[in-house]
Amino acid sequence: MRNLFFALIFLLITLTACGQNKMENTFITWDNFVEGFGKEMVSAEDVYNNMAKSGLKDNFLTKMDFTFISDKKENLQKLGDFIRTHYPYSVQEVKKYENLWEINGETNEMPITADNLLYWCLDMYKRGYEFDATLDAYGGLFDPLAPKYPDLDTTKADFYFDKGVDCYKSGDLSGSIFNWSLTIAIDPKDANAYYSRAIVKNELYTWKSALEDYDKAIEIAPNFASALVNRGGLKDENGDYPGAIADYEKVLQLEKADIEDKQQAYFNLGNTKLNLKDKKGACENWKKALELGADYAKERIEEYCK
Repeated sequence: MRNLFFALIFLLITLTACGQNKMENTFITWDNFVEGFGKEMVSAEDVYNNMAKSGLKDNFLTKMDFTFISDKKENLQKLGDFIRTHYPYSVQEVKKYENLWEINGETNEMPITADNLLYWCLDMYKRGYEFDATLDAYGGLFDPLAPKYPDLDTTKADFYFDKGVDCYKSGDLSGSIFNWSLTIAIDPKDANAYYSRAIVKNELYTWKSALEDYDKAIEIAPNFASALVNRGGLKDENGDYPGAIADYEKVLQLEKADIEDKQQAYFNLGNTKLNLKDKKGACENWKKALELGADYAKERIEEYCK
């Protein structure tokens, strides 16, 4: 297994808290974002189905065009700058559209599947929200008589995995999913690709799908401590406290778990105990996390363990 490059500390926060951003949204509020989330998922499915009817096959490399709208020109200017910096896309200048402003762009060639199109759509929807704009329209043109596909030779697994890491580091969330999905297509036993993809799926608010990827990573590598910690955090966030505790305790029983994983397991176990109204148990576990060097446990200890 590759060296792990992600180690998330789940602080057991809600979806709403995850969604807050630094700017004040007036064109698309958080409530608007949540309300429209399911509609965006349905829209992505419809677009994919229409493309499939026109001859699209899985992983057909396709460029997507897209349009964002907002009531403020500067919002779209900032969004355009962000996309140019973090994604390999081309973006045009902002222009007036009736009483609103719009910005158009085009992606690089992407391997289109139903899941990939869904996560690209959710990625763009999320980025739009962050700049008080909304994804208004998108589509892809392709020639079914001249198909282009990514190279899925067995030697390419590491290439796509590393490319996924690069995408994630640059902020291209959907690009990371595309590449880790290609890694999995080549090597279905790559636990780290499932684990990494789960992290991004959760960032895009699809926790059930993220949980499935954590499950698969742990099925392949039962002692995958970081995956157990993250899965436990995800279970806790969604009310499965016994499942979360079982994952954390499994990590604490592993002889070869890294110290960081054990810190996180004790800390998260404390959070779950608190959610179960067991303040004594929570404090015991936070203090164990602190003893192992988890300074981030101090705040909780100071708040609840006086």
